[in-house]
Amino acid sequence: MSEFALIERIKRHAVARDDVLLGIGDDAALLAVPAGMCLAVSVDTLIAGRHFPLATSAVDVGYKSLAVNLSDLAAMGAEPAWATLSLSLPSFDSTWLDQFCAGFSELAREFNVALVGGDTVRGPLSITVGIQGFVDPKRALLRSRAQVGDLLWVSGTLGDAALGLKALKAKAGDQHLSLLQRLNRPTPRVAAGLFLRDFSVAAIDVSDGLLADLTHLARRSQVGARVYLNQLPTSAFARSYVGLDDYQLRLHQLSGGDDYELLFTSHRSSRAEIEAGFVDLGLQVTVIGEITADPTVEVLDADGRRFIPALRGFDHFA
Repeated sequence: MSEFALIERIKRHAVARDDVLLGIGDDAALLAVPAGMCLAVSVDTLIAGRHFPLATSAVDVGYKSLAVNLSDLAAMGAEPAWATLSLSLPSFDSTWLDQFCAGFSELAREFNVALVGGDTVRGPLSITVGIQGFVDPKRALLRSRAQVGDLLWVSGTLGDAALGLKALKAKAGDQHLSLLQRLNRPTPRVAAGLFLRDFSVAAIDVSDGLLADLTHLARRSQVGARVYLNQLPTSAFARSYVGLDDYQLRLHQLSGGDDYELLFTSHRSSRAEIEAGFVDLGLQVTVIGEITADPTVEVLDADGRRFIPALRGFDHFA
C-alpha cells in the first residue's frame, strides 16, 4: 500500500468538527480558534517497548496514544478540539492499522477530537500525537499557582497502572486484568480539569510518577510539599495483588507512573466545594498532603517518619 493510500485509510476514522476549515489532505490544516480563547497545545511520543509493551494490542495502543495527550489538556483545564498524528510503522499491516485507528477514534469520538493532519513513515514502531484545545487564558490551570498552606489533592487511585505492568511482566494471567486495563487504557480526567477552572489551583497530570510530577509542580511554584503515605488512595484491585506487601504497594504508588490522574492544589477554603464537585462527576478525589515553604518534597509515614523511596519516578533517558 502506498503512503497516500495509508493516509486515506486513517482519514476514514476522523471525527468531523465545524471549526476544521481544512483538514487532512493539504500541506497544513486550517483551524478556527474561538474568540477570547487561547490554544493549549501538547505533544507526546510513545515508543514500542519503552512506553508500551511490545505485546500491547493495536487497539489499546491507539487508545492510549490519544489518552495521554488528552490528560495534558485536562491538567491545563482545556477543552479538547483537534489532534495530529505522526505514525512510524516498520511495515504496512492493514489489520494492525485498522485496530489502531479504532482505538484512537473511540476516544476521539468520546471527546469530539478531530484528527486534522500528521505524517506517516516507515521505521521503528512509534506514535507521536499532537493535541490542541481551547482555554480562557485567565482560567487555565498552571503548575505555578501553588501557595504555601494549600491542600494537595489527587483524583482517582494511584499505582494501578504500575501494578498492571508488574503483573504483565510476571505473566500473572487474568487475575489482574483490571490493573492491566488501567495501564493500557488510562482515563483522561478532562471533566475534572474543566471543573477545576473555577478554583485557583496548580495542577499537573501524574504520568511519570507522583513524586516526580509533584516535584515539577513544586519547582514551578517555588514551594515544597508534604505527602502523607497513609492517605494515598488505593484501589481494591491494587490491595488484592497477591504477594504485594504495603511497602511495595507504596513504592508503586509514589513512583510507578502511568496513572494519568490529576494532581492539584487548592486553598483550604475550597475543600467542601471541590469534594462536592467530584461527587457530581462520579470521581474519587483525595487530599494527600499540603504545600510547604520548605522547598523539598517529602513523604511521611503514619508515625511522622520520612519515607524515602529508591526511585521517584520514570526518567525517559535513564
